[in-house]
Amino acid sequence: MEQLQSRGDEYNEACMAISIDDGDLIFRRRKQQGRKYVVLSPKLAFLLVSFSLGELGDGLNIFQGVYLVGLGWKEGSVGLALSLMGLTSLFVQPFAGDIVDRAAIDRRLFLVVASIVTALSASAIFLVQQGQHDHALIYGTKVIEGVASSFIAPCLAALTLATFGPHHFDRIMANNMFYGHIGSVAAAVIAGAVAFILYPKIKFCFLVIGVAALGALVVIPFLPQGDPLMGRGFQGKVAMDEYGQLERLESDESTVAIQNHSKDKPPQALPYWEVFSDPRTAILCSTGFFFHFANANVLLVLGELMSSSDNDDGTPRQSAIPLIAGAIVLAQITMAFATHIGDKLTLCGFGRKPLFLAGLVSLPVRCALIIIWKDRGDAWLLSTQILDGLGGGLCGLIHPYLIADITFGSGRFNVVMGLTASCFGLGATLSNFLGQLVVEKFGHVASLTGSLFISIIPILLFLFMPETLGQRTHHHHRVRDLDAVDSYNPIT
Repeated sequence: MEQLQSRGDEYNEACMAISIDDGDLIFRRRKQQGRKYVVLSPKLAFLLVSFSLGELGDGLNIFQGVYLVGLGWKEGSVGLALSLMGLTSLFVQPFAGDIVDRAAIDRRLFLVVASIVTALSASAIFLVQQGQHDHALIYGTKVIEGVASSFIAPCLAALTLATFGPHHFDRIMANNMFYGHIGSVAAAVIAGAVAFILYPKIKFCFLVIGVAALGALVVIPFLPQGDPLMGRGFQGKVAMDEYGQLERLESDESTVAIQNHSKDKPPQALPYWEVFSDPRTAILCSTGFFFHFANANVLLVLGELMSSSDNDDGTPRQSAIPLIAGAIVLAQITMAFATHIGDKLTLCGFGRKPLFLAGLVSLPVRCALIIIWKDRGDAWLLSTQILDGLGGGLCGLIHPYLIADITFGSGRFNVVMGLTASCFGLGATLSNFLGQLVVEKFGHVASLTGSLFISIIPILLFLFMPETLGQRTHHHHRVRDLDAVDSYNPIT
């Protein structure tokens, strides 16, 4: 029997240990007598983790919103509950990114803890009773969930950059995002099916959250730790390609902000203010804020429109949550498709700016179509999620590319990832809260009209963003002079 080793140090001993000493790569394989190890290729390990974290997602927030309304919660209370997670992330994400940058401990431990806490806090929905009760429970757990989930994206991005370096980062991140979307599709399909089959006991669909967390915990130890300094945006010396082959990197001094380090002295990061005050960072933060301010509430409003014909007792009809599942599935499938196409266009040299702008333009069109089709039936409303998928897929793909371009060589990759995510989260938080208040006071059309006008702002702002493609210029070649490299046969 093969014995699966779940601790990262044992996996590293079984698979490989890489250390860099004066530019020389030491690659060795250790075997312990009497033990066999399951070894995954780095690309496959990242794929499986991304799939599991995609299933974990945001705790199926949209499902929880519809479920709470069915229990008697007012729309404003639901909006506040969902906003608290984003509001917490707003304050935590820059610090989470900085902690991930500075941390001396294994970044995989952050992913393990964040996955467990996110799943436990999201599962508190099982304790909510019928009526206007348990607000404090949901509000408190959403705050905890916001803290924990703030570490997931920067940790996964840092581990990807640390392992594959700047040359292969785009390709692997696109792969991670693609399978993250597939994971979200799987979670929505399973949750929708469980809700439909077990109706009216629809709360059991939230068991998907625990299963997703368990899947992440099994696979996270197989992620390589990589070069911790390269994981925060410094120029590294050795990286992997997507096939598990090693490459020695040669830096181009003109593209590296601070490279005056030696073996005994680690590289020095740029001051925070110098990175934060970069005009490109400011444009990206403001663009993302207004995009998510206009966008986040739209799916919730769409879900309320599709479930507006509730039962006489006010509970959602049996088809309500499967319809929401369909909305999420359609959007996530389109996001996966958009991610794949965006990745191919990037490999062909297509710039970041036109792809990001294409994602932004999809939002005002989507809002207008929902307003026009609001009385035409669920199928028409559901079809607008294609535009949600295009916008989310392209903007989500290009976002980390832009950060890696802007911060290359600065040592502030993860803290800027956290800063931009914080701005995006602020927009989403205000969107959920204010959007649901508008729904409560003035109706769904008024809320969608507000989103439509606000969605024009990020398009105008991003027109001022310069193209960043090619700003991680460096030279690389495969490491061919080590016998140990030939002995490494990753599972692909």
